[in-house]
Formats: sequence, C-alpha cells, structure tokens
Amino acid sequence: MTTHDQTGRTAADDDRWRTDAAYAADLDARLPDVAWPDLPHGAVRYAFPAPSGLLAAFSLGDETHERVVLVPGVTGSKEDFGLLAPLLVDAGYFVQSYDLAGQYGSAEAGPPPDSGRHYDYPLFVNDMIAFLESGMPAHVLGYSFAGIIAELVLAARGDLVKSLTLLTTPPLAGESFRGVRWIGPFSRFVSGRRSAALMIWGVKTNKNKVQPRRLEFVRARFATTRRSSVDDVLGLMKRTPDLRPALSAAQQPILVAVGNHDLWPLRVHARFAERIGARIGVYSTGHSPCETAPHQLAADMLRLFERSE
Repeated sequence: MTTHDQTGRTAADDDRWRTDAAYAADLDARLPDVAWPDLPHGAVRYAFPAPSGLLAAFSLGDETHERVVLVPGVTGSKEDFGLLAPLLVDAGYFVQSYDLAGQYGSAEAGPPPDSGRHYDYPLFVNDMIAFLESGMPAHVLGYSFAGIIAELVLAARGDLVKSLTLLTTPPLAGESFRGVRWIGPFSRFVSGRRSAALMIWGVKTNKNKVQPRRLEFVRARFATTRRSSVDDVLGLMKRTPDLRPALSAAQQPILVAVGNHDLWPLRVHARFAERIGARIGVYSTGHSPCETAPHQLAADMLRLFERSE
C-alpha cells in the first residue's frame, strides 16, 4: 500500500480495511492529529472557474481513472478530506474536491459584498453542475449542507452522478434543525444569522472535542470564510427542500453515512435512509466521519461504487 503521511499508515499496512470492518475501525482509532492545512502528498491545488467565481480545488490521482468528487459543507473546506482522499486513490480512483463559494479558499466567490444579493440554492447547484461537467460523470459525496446541494444536482442532472454519498446530511426537509439534539424545539425561533453565530461559537470553543491541530485549523478558517455565506447557508438549511421522492426514484445507488453521535439522532437518519431506499453506514463518531472514521467510510463508499456498475 502507498504510504501517506497524513493518515499515519506505513508500508506494513495492507488493504484489509476494505473488507474487515473491525480492522478499519482499529486503523481509525489510531489516527494521529495530522497537519490539516496540508493536502495529501501528490495533490494538485488549482482554481476552478465556476459560475459564482473562482473555487479553490484540488485533484489527486490518475485523471484517467474513475472520478470521485468530495464536497465539504459550510465552515468546512477541501482539506477535510485529507485522510479520505488517499484511501480512494489507493483503491484506483481519481479524486477531486473544492471549497463551496464563500468558504475558506473560495471566499471571494459569490455575490459581491454589499450587493444586497445572497448565497442561494441555485448558486451552489450551478457551481456543482459546472464542476461535474468539467470531467467524466463522478461518484459524488456531499458533506452536511453540501449533501443537500448534491441531492438537488442528482434530481436535476442525474447524468453527471454515478453514485451519491450523503455524509451527515440533514435528514429532515423544511426546518432541518428541528431534529437536532437539544436545540430542536427552539430552532424555529432562531434566525439563520443567529444559528450561524451559535454554530461558529460551538466550533471555536471545541464543542466537537477535536484534537489540538484540528482545532487550530478550523478556528483559522473563520478568518477567511465570508460570514455572510455562513449566515445565508444556515438560513437555507431552515428551508431544506423535500427531495425524498426524487431520491427514492433515482437509479443511482445512495449511501447515508453518519456518526452515531451526529447532530441529528441516528433514528432520524435511519428513517430517511429507509424512505429513499439507501444503504446506511454508521460509525462510532460525531458529525465528521471523513476526519475520524475515514477507513470505515472509504470501505462503505467502495462497496457503493461497485453497486453503481
């Protein structure tokens, strides 16, 4: 197996994690606190000219291989896939990722400041469609909010999507926060801007209990990420479209991948997965399995890719 400093794996490791769930879980439990701003060895950074502006992106692997596109969520960035991407490349795939408009490296993309315009669903959907159109049809992973965008793209342009992984994506339509642990009953009284403030406060004060180097990186990203984009996205998540009929009718296989300590209770994710006919993958972690359970997540994704064939 190829050695990747970001994952902490050595040449002595093998591919058992692809078929041995216990071994994959053990590898995930032994992950080091990596240098999160660094992309995996061999990754190429570039700027993608999307409809909303230039998006910070990276590619990894052989571009002639089958394509996987990993899309991070709000307050996130492409670096969140630093542990997951090499595993997919080692399995023979070509991986790409980009920061959503307004987020981190793509902070300048989106409506001009003080223009009175907002980040909306069409903006994010058009960007994702343009990114997918730039190459072969892809296996798509949408992380949290980006999962909603990926659902919309699948419904509108299914020809671009070979399979869909919904990583801790909101499982409820409408006011999606109504199902979140503890704050659900009060979510309808909180504006998008106030929700964003609470989310940022939770991240900065390490309510997710991440390791020190990870915490340093996620805090630093807020200095670049455009606050208006976070406010607008949290507002959009209070108006999540109901795509269950379209997803259940889709020909592409779908994976709902969640931590058993996610923001939304596992039973809500399970009910959503059943409703759309998706397989569900559950990991002993929180809202970020790509960071804390990459081997287990990659193994489930590879099985999904096989189903798409």
